Amino acid sequence: MTTVTMTTTDAAPDAPEVTSSELLAVVASRALVGRRTVFAGIGLPTLAASLAHLTVAPGLEIVYESGVCGAHPSHLPETIADAVLITGAEAVLTIPALFGYVLQGGHIDVGFLGAAQIDKWGNLNSSVIGDWHSPGVRLPGSGGAMEVMANAREVFVVMRRHTPRSFTEKLDFCTSSGPDRALADGIRPLGAGVTRVITDLGVLERRGVGDELRLVAVHPGVTVDQVREATGWDLRVAEDVTVVAPPSDSELRLLREDVDPDRVYLR
Repeated sequence: MTTVTMTTTDAAPDAPEVTSSELLAVVASRALVGRRTVFAGIGLPTLAASLAHLTVAPGLEIVYESGVCGAHPSHLPETIADAVLITGAEAVLTIPALFGYVLQGGHIDVGFLGAAQIDKWGNLNSSVIGDWHSPGVRLPGSGGAMEVMANAREVFVVMRRHTPRSFTEKLDFCTSSGPDRALADGIRPLGAGVTRVITDLGVLERRGVGDELRLVAVHPGVTVDQVREATGWDLRVAEDVTVVAPPSDSELRLLREDVDPDRVYLR
């Protein structure tokens, strides 16, 4: 587990260091303020959504790809098909109903996605690294990511590593097309595509169609030049780049003791 050296806003002198998973989960959870529905994947998106439900978005409805809507699990699910997701859920839908009525019906405010690669327009690769016919790495693929990209009002992406290989000028393969690429192919998606990317170096944002990702915030101790060097294209930078407030002691306590006390994902 990568450890990020930083001090929490109200931490005791002997407080444990913040891990990269904790940092990303906390920052992603704050981005859900004011949102009503989130389509969350397993892992960091689940951590972020669960923490947001306890902090900035108490009315948040969490939806999972397995058809569970309004999930209230007693503990974190280990897979998308974990039975714990069903217990206490508001509804369990068939996959055609979930994708046909909920997603395509425009009822998801935020879709959380991950990816191996992303480009400046918010297109994502989660299929292969290298040549399609003889890849260096074969990845899980799309799943429901393309439907989420096309139909959620906006998409947040969490990237564990900000490197030129993952933030690339040209994707090795496009798994999930953002609205710009879709429109160029004659397809009109409902949503704005990727609007926010949270990484181990900072936060990038874009407003929607026609806008590139730009750096808007860095984590404590990270410089703008570091982020530029770690990006595989000429990264645009906001006029006023802010510094992300590090996780507070209360956020970390909730994450460690209430959200994931069994360390399902906080390993």
